[in-house]
Amino acid sequence: MKALHFIVFVMVTSLSTGCLGEEDTKVNKPLPPGQHDQAFEKTVTRTLGLKYLLYLPKEYGTADKKWPLILFLHGAGERGDNLRQVELHGPPKIVKDKDLPFIIVSPQCPRDSWWPKQGEVLISMLDDIVKRYNVDTSRIYLTGLSMGGYGTWSLACDHPQRFAAIAPICGGGEPLFAPMLRNVPVWAFHGAKDNVVPLDRSEVMVQGVKRAGGDAQLTVYPEAAHDSWTATYNNPELYEWFLKHTRKQGVPAGSR
Repeated sequence: MKALHFIVFVMVTSLSTGCLGEEDTKVNKPLPPGQHDQAFEKTVTRTLGLKYLLYLPKEYGTADKKWPLILFLHGAGERGDNLRQVELHGPPKIVKDKDLPFIIVSPQCPRDSWWPKQGEVLISMLDDIVKRYNVDTSRIYLTGLSMGGYGTWSLACDHPQRFAAIAPICGGGEPLFAPMLRNVPVWAFHGAKDNVVPLDRSEVMVQGVKRAGGDAQLTVYPEAAHDSWTATYNNPELYEWFLKHTRKQGVPAGSR
């Protein structure tokens, strides 16, 4: 297992003219009262970066083969700058003792943020990994627990075309955007006695995907509280379920 640090420089340009600089003020005449069509343009350069754990399966590199990839998003308690915290739960914990047939990427969220706000850097990091490693881009899977469950719903709704299937655990999302996942198989998990993230946060998202014609299922552990991830990630059926799904080619995001 390798710990890596991802950094990319991003140039963002947005179009507009409504905010006038000193030179523009001299050229443009004052506007009369009323509503006017305007625009704004400014170039912003910033650095995006995340530390992450990278797991390569034992047979990686022994043959000319593309590998499925799991992107795992940890919970709020593992934020910070100590990558060892990311190994406390989920796939990065399991692969310390057991080989899984996936490339597994486990980034660490900054201490003062949470995953739904890190979508741009996560996708940029994923693009970088796809370029550098033998990734089967039709079999990229997304999963996360608690805060990472929220991140899973959020990132998949924003980028449904990137993932072959997702497995959010004890998280929630914005039901308004659930129809974006009508072409992404979903298997969600939650504890019935969860007193941190209520069960209905998963229920409304799964129902929203189903109403849009999507393939979504929810497994509820009757006696589980917030920790519904240990049983889930220890279950071989989850990884078998991932491998049954390949991203549909040529299907527009959010379309039927």
